[in-house]
Amino acid sequence: MYDVIIIGAGPAGCIAAKKLAEYSYEVLLTEKMSLPREKSCSGILIPKSIQMVEKEFGKIPADVFSYPPINKGIILNSADGKEYWFESEGYNIWRNKFDRWMCLKAEDAGCTLKTLTSALSCEEKEDHVTVNFARRSAEKEGGFNGRMEFFQEKARFVIAGDGASSRIRRGLLKTPSNYIITYQIFCKGSIDLDSGFFHAFLDPKLSQYDAWFNVKDEYLIIGVAVKDASLMRYYHSKFVSYLKTHHNARILSEEKDEVGLMPHITPDFRVDLGKGRVLLAGDAANLLNPMGEGVSIALASGYAAAEAIKVEYDFNKHVNPVNILDRYESNLKGEIDYMKRQWRFLSTLSPDFKCFK
Repeated sequence: MYDVIIIGAGPAGCIAAKKLAEYSYEVLLTEKMSLPREKSCSGILIPKSIQMVEKEFGKIPADVFSYPPINKGIILNSADGKEYWFESEGYNIWRNKFDRWMCLKAEDAGCTLKTLTSALSCEEKEDHVTVNFARRSAEKEGGFNGRMEFFQEKARFVIAGDGASSRIRRGLLKTPSNYIITYQIFCKGSIDLDSGFFHAFLDPKLSQYDAWFNVKDEYLIIGVAVKDASLMRYYHSKFVSYLKTHHNARILSEEKDEVGLMPHITPDFRVDLGKGRVLLAGDAANLLNPMGEGVSIALASGYAAAEAIKVEYDFNKHVNPVNILDRYESNLKGEIDYMKRQWRFLSTLSPDFKCFK
């Protein structure tokens, strides 16, 4: 019987695992992929993320950074073609290396880490949660050897940070998935845009959500977000043509592509923080700041969930899960309010976001 099982070894899961392990709780941290694993993400840490990471994990190692190591901010191009500059220095990092570093820090703090382990479902009992897992055998060249192990683990509480398509959230709340598909290609070439900034484009002719350009090491990264996966290459082609025409993009080669998911923020700003003994964090809770920035709110939610459990959890008394969920919501209220203000501001720049109240 663990005290807490944490599902998903992204920023939310790692910070929650590390904090609870430091509080001497028995913690299991699971990740469905092997580490380091790819994560389709801008890989930009804004100042509030940097502050929390360096406070809780220490100095970020040099090999986590990409070039240019400093991101100077975001240049947002509105639907009517106006530019809005938001200058704020952050870090430009590779998420696969960053997440692995945080996982190892959590493991060093005392949590048990299991990779290649997918959470299939969970069931709340009177005083604990049973989680059903499937674990793949170790990777070998060319893929996995095909063997699967199915098993159960028990914990007093669960924190699920298993992403925008969270299987745990769907099973827990009986709600369908609602997410945006991201598609980006890593290219070699050149372009007449400042590589120190993240460039976002809200013109609905270029994507169904937003389009972006940024640089990591020698790669030009060109991406679009869509609601309909069948249209991702169509919009990506339109965006590349736009960059060629308006910013002198010269694409010499396409090295690799990535497909990812992020929450789809809806007009009611639905946030799902959990139910009973299961707390949801990060993308799984439908937490996302504008332009796809999810690391800061993931860190904040993982931390808030861990602190809620720590304050309310007394090994010698019956714990009312409602109190933990209420405390979690209270801990996170400021961040959620900030997220809503940012989305409302974005609605003034693009007609596609006018539905946000």
